[in-house]
This record gives sequence, structure tokens and C-alpha cells, in this order.
Amino acid sequence: MSYFLKKPVPKEKVAQDLGEVRARVEAIIADVRERGDAAVREYSERFDDWSPESFRLTAERIEEIVAGVPRQVIEDIEFVQAQVRGFAQRQRDSLQDFEAETLPGVHLGQKHIPVAAAGAYVPGGRYPLTASAHMTIVTAKVAGVPRVVACTPPIRGEVPAATVAAMHLAGADEIHLLGGVQAVAAMAVGTASVGRVDLIAGPGNAYVAEAKRQLFGEVGIDLFAGPTEILIVADETADPFTVAVDLLSQAEHGPDSPAILVTTSADLARAAIGHVERLLPGMPTRDLAGPAWRDHGEVIVVDAIEEAFAVADSYAAEHVQVLTAEPRRALEEMRDYGALFLGEGTCVSYGDKVIGTNHVLPTRGAARYTGGLWVGKYLKTVTYQEVTDPATSAWLGEVCGRASRVELFEGHARSGDVRAARFGGAEPSWRPA
Repeated sequence: MSYFLKKPVPKEKVAQDLGEVRARVEAIIADVRERGDAAVREYSERFDDWSPESFRLTAERIEEIVAGVPRQVIEDIEFVQAQVRGFAQRQRDSLQDFEAETLPGVHLGQKHIPVAAAGAYVPGGRYPLTASAHMTIVTAKVAGVPRVVACTPPIRGEVPAATVAAMHLAGADEIHLLGGVQAVAAMAVGTASVGRVDLIAGPGNAYVAEAKRQLFGEVGIDLFAGPTEILIVADETADPFTVAVDLLSQAEHGPDSPAILVTTSADLARAAIGHVERLLPGMPTRDLAGPAWRDHGEVIVVDAIEEAFAVADSYAAEHVQVLTAEPRRALEEMRDYGALFLGEGTCVSYGDKVIGTNHVLPTRGAARYTGGLWVGKYLKTVTYQEVTDPATSAWLGEVCGRASRVELFEGHARSGDVRAARFGGAEPSWRPA
């Protein structure tokens, strides 16, 4: 039996907010589709107070920006990108092209082909999120994408130098200082200054996530990656201070970021809540973490660890951190999560910033049916077929004819009949004299 020590705001309020987001995003996309760069510039001025002569940075300007970034920052970016690149390369190496002869003369094959152009959305606005450049651009380049267009917004009217450096070092072919729905729409539909792409990847706020949702189909997307979520599964062995710190580490992403604790210990739950309340006033990001905890924070007490895992699965949360005596049990007992972070030595922030796995992960329950961004998202897995044995083609033609007529597909049947006749000698009765 479980019970709440802390509940979030009613879901009806969240649904109302999402409805307003949908309407605004739909209007912006329609405007960009109709007016192109003029609409993009208007929204950039309105939302980011940003209207340079060109949103795209020249190679010379990129060099100038990167040169001004402290050497230690550059070295840290290079270190983290090496971790991301190494993990993505292992993923790519696990995907094999193959060809097999499944019947005499029947050759079936599979190839992994990268998309021709990908858009990498790197959030900004509040913070210079260099890590998202690693996750989207490095992974695309490991997949073999020849053209990667990267967009990020200015931060309070300034160029986010570290983010530009990260984009450049990751291998972006184009860098645009452009954010929000207008950036996503420009990459998806194409404008005079932003050539359209085939797939858009990257996290973002509710507006960016909704823009990707509305444009899906016209352009591919990685996944629905909305406001950051954290869910911690903890037992009585966990440190409540660590639990509180880790909850707030993700709540600071934005006022709509859920932070959830599921625990078998009521004492730990109360202690963690107390630590959160004491820590919040001193956090530099309290203006974001405070509303997130107030409106979207949850604390649930359950009877047993098995129930904790089941409750966690019901949320299908983006990040699930396991602070228990046996954290690896979650690998066997859980199935619905974006990424698992096992044990006290691991934290979601490692995944966000430095460890090498991809931090673009499913939110809002999407972990029920998809994992996070990985090298395979940039690849099209395609097949090919070739029949070189005449006897086999004749036999398949006969089977195809019978199978197709069962489904009343005469045209399909006749394609099979033609092969049966050409390679087997049985002239079809329907052939004109």
C-alpha cells in the first residue's frame, strides 16, 4: 500500500497549460511556413531580443568566439565529447550490415544509412547547455550524417561562447544563433537562410517539444523530449541529504520539471523533504527549482522495494536514480525508464554532463515505448532483396500467386505468375493471346 507525503498540482492545470502551448506553437509554425526568414526574425526579436544581420555564424566568427573561451573549458568540452563519441561509436559498432542467402539464390540484406541532414537543437536561454551539443552533434557525426545544422539561442542578448565552442568541436557544419519554436520550424520546413533537414534532435522546453511533435512526419524527430524529469527510488539505506540534493539538481532545469521520490522509508522521505526546504532558499537557481518542487514535486511511500519499482515503472520517467542496498535489482525488475542511474556513486548529473551516455531522453511517459537519443536514431535501417536462382524465383512466383489471391490482390498475384512463367514455363491463363 502506498501513500503520498507530497502531491503535485492537479493534472487538469497541467493539461490546460499544454493546450495553451499547442496553440501558440501552431501559430508560430504556420507563420514561419508562410513568411520564412521574416517570421523567424520577428519571433527571435520578440522572444530573445536578438536580430543580428545573419543568424548563421561565419567560420571566422566561430574561430573568434572559440579563441575567447578559457582553455580549461575547452579541455573539459573535449574530454566530455571523447566520452560521448566513444559510447556512440560502441553503439554504431553494434549495428551490422549483413547479407544472407535464405533460400537457394535468394539474397536478403540490411544496410544502415545515415540521414542526409540533421538538425541539432541545443537549448539555451537560461543556461549555456554545452552538453546538449555533445549529445546531438557528436552522435550524429559518429552515425555518419554529412550535414548537421546546429541552433542555439542567445543568452540574455549575449553569444553563448562555450556552447558555440562545443558545437564547433562536435563537428557542426552550420551554427545558427537562433532558438525556440522558430529555430525548430526553420530547420523543419526550410527558409532562405536555413536549409531544411531530415531529422531534428535535441531537448528543449515545452514549446520546443511541442514544435517537434507538430512537425513530426514532415521531418523526423529523435523523440519527445520535454521538461526534465527525475524519479529517485530509495530505501532506508539511502542518505536523505543526497536524495534532496539530487532531486533539486534536476528541478533547477525549469519550473515545470517533475522531481519525484519513491521510497520504502517514511523517515527518509520526511528527512529528504526537510533538506529540500532548507536547501532551496540558498540555491542560485531557486527561482526555477522552487516552483518545480512546489508544483511538480512528489513523495510517495511504499511498503516494499518491489512496489517501489512498480510505481517507478508506472511513471516511465526520464531519469530514474536508484539509491538502494541492491541498486542493480532495478535492471531486472524495471522496464519503463529513459535511463537508469545505479547506486550512490552515480547521479543523473553525470549522465547530463560528463559520463558519455546520451542525455536526450524520453519524457511524459514516452519511455513506455522508446529509449533515448542514440546513434541509431540518425540511421535508416533499410533492406534489399535479390533472387538469382531461376528455379527459386519460379517457385516463389507460384506461392506468391496463391497467397495474393487469398487476399484478393490479383495484381500482386500476376507479378508472381510472370516469374513462374518466365523461369518455370507455366503460362498464366490470364495472359492475352
